[in-house]
Amino acid sequence: MKSSIENNEVTLEREAPKSSQVPKTKGLAPSGARMLKPINFYCAAPKAQTVALIGDFNGWDPASHPMQQRIDGWWFLQIPLVHGHHQYLFLVDGAPTLDPHATGASRNERYSRVSLIAVS
Repeated sequence: MKSSIENNEVTLEREAPKSSQVPKTKGLAPSGARMLKPINFYCAAPKAQTVALIGDFNGWDPASHPMQQRIDGWWFLQIPLVHGHHQYLFLVDGAPTLDPHATGASRNERYSRVSLIAVS
């Protein structure tokens, strides 16, 4: 937001986000931008201390989407995603782990295997 003061009047103008800020939220849309769909992610890791969801929708940031452990040992998280294909991994105690229940698998820009989900 940009503000200016002229003749004792305050004016606030909303600035568009810089393109360098957009990639971190690829797949997550601000309200009204694109259609969102709630997607459930489950990871079976009963002995894990921590599980996080990382992917192209959160800039592969491990702190962005920590998962919650359920009583049965599965880890769960629901996030809204825009329609399209998204690459992701689980971080199980810091170790990248493919989702065996994913729609498919692909390679990311570093040519590492990642899980793939199609949202429609």
